[in-house]
Amino acid sequence: MANSNRRLTKPKMAIAVIVLAAAGYAGYSYFTASAPAADAGAGRAGRGGGANRPQPVSVAEVKSADVPIWVAAVGTAVPRNLVTVHTRVDGELLSVHFREGQMVTQGQLLAEVDPRPYQVQLTQANGQLARDAAQLKNAEIDFERYRELWAKDSIAKQQVDTQEALVRQYRGTVEADQGQVDSAKLQLTYTHITAPISGRVGLRPVDAGNQVHASDANGIAIIAQLQPMTVVFAVPESYLPAIGQRVAGGDDVAVEAWDREQKTRLASGRLLTTDNLIDTATGTIKMKAEFANKDSTLFPNQFVNTRLLLGVRKAALVVPGAAVLQGSRGAYVYVVDGEGAVTSVPVTPGPVDGGLVAVEGKLQPGNRVVTDGADKLRDGAKVEVIAADAPGASPATSDKKPGARGKRRPEEAPAAAAN
Repeated sequence: MANSNRRLTKPKMAIAVIVLAAAGYAGYSYFTASAPAADAGAGRAGRGGGANRPQPVSVAEVKSADVPIWVAAVGTAVPRNLVTVHTRVDGELLSVHFREGQMVTQGQLLAEVDPRPYQVQLTQANGQLARDAAQLKNAEIDFERYRELWAKDSIAKQQVDTQEALVRQYRGTVEADQGQVDSAKLQLTYTHITAPISGRVGLRPVDAGNQVHASDANGIAIIAQLQPMTVVFAVPESYLPAIGQRVAGGDDVAVEAWDREQKTRLASGRLLTTDNLIDTATGTIKMKAEFANKDSTLFPNQFVNTRLLLGVRKAALVVPGAAVLQGSRGAYVYVVDGEGAVTSVPVTPGPVDGGLVAVEGKLQPGNRVVTDGADKLRDGAKVEVIAADAPGASPATSDKKPGARGKRRPEEAPAAAAN
C-alpha cells in the first residue's frame, strides 16, 4: 500500500518542478528585457543636463520717452443737431424732393404740400383789405371836410370828433386785414418744406399722396447733422480737477475716438464741454467732445471708445507691456545682466501708450528686460537671448536651442539600429 502511494506522488512532484521552472524562466526574461531600458534612462538622466541648460527668452531695451496720459472711456456718437422736419400746414403731400440717406443743405426744398387752399385764403384776405382800405380813405376825406367846416363854425365839434374816431377805427381794421394777408402769405410759403439744417436725411416716414398734418409725430423727414459730430462719454470724477484746470487755462483738451475693438482710430477732436452734475450712482461725469468728421467715419448713435489726453509724462522709462509681470509682491520685470542671468526688479506701472508702459523702478535706459519666456524664470537663472521671430524660438512651444531640432540622442541609437 505504501509503494502505491509513492507511485501516486511522483507525477505530482514532476508537475510542480515543471511549473517552478517555467516561472523562473519568465522572471529571468522579464528582468533581462527591462534592465537595458533602465540603464538607458539612467544614462539620459546623467548625460542630458536639461535642467541646467539656459532658458531661451526674448528681450527688449528699456527706453526713455514722453508718454501721453490718456483717460479711457466709452461713449456714443451724437449728432450736433438732430431735427425732425414737420409740415406747418395741413394738406395733401404733393411731392417729395429728397432721397433716403441723401445729404441735404440748409434751405433745400424737401417736399411740397397742396398750396391751393392757402392761395384762396390769401385772395380772400387781399379782398377784405382792399374793401376796408377804401372805407378808411373815404372816412379820412370826410374828416378833413368836417375839420374845415368846424373851422368856419358851420358844424358842431362833436361831429368832427365822431368822424375822427371812425377814421381810427378803419385804420385798425386795415391793420388787422394786413395781418390776415401776411398770415395767408406765410401759410402759403409753408407749403414748401425746406431743410432747416444741413445733414443726412434718414428713412422717409411718409410718401407723396398722403394727408399730412402739423401734429404728425413722425414728420416729413429726420435730418442728422454729421459735420461736426459730437461724442458723449463719462469719466471718473477723480479726473475732473485736472481736466477743469486745463480747460480753465484755455488749453484745448485732445480727445480721440476709436472703434469697438480699439484697433482703428476713427477721428481726433477736442473736448467741447462737461456736464454740470456728477452721477452719484456711478461716480462719473459726462463730457462732450467735438469732431470735424469730414470723412463721416462717426455715425449717429455709434458706440466708440474714447481717449482724453490728460497730460504728458516727460522722459519716462518705458518697456513693452509683455515685460511687466504680476506676482504676490506686485508688478515686476526680469532684467538680463551682462552674464546672461536674470534678476527680478519691482516696478510701478504708469500710463499706457499702445504696446508700451511707463514704469517707475530701479531701471536705467538700455537695460534689457524679458518680454517672452519668463514663465519658468527665477532670480539668478541663466537665459539665452534669441530673436523673437527665430524658428523654434518661442519658449511656449519648445525648450531646445536653435538648431537642435532633429538631432538624435545617443541613447536612441541602439533602438534605431535595431529597427
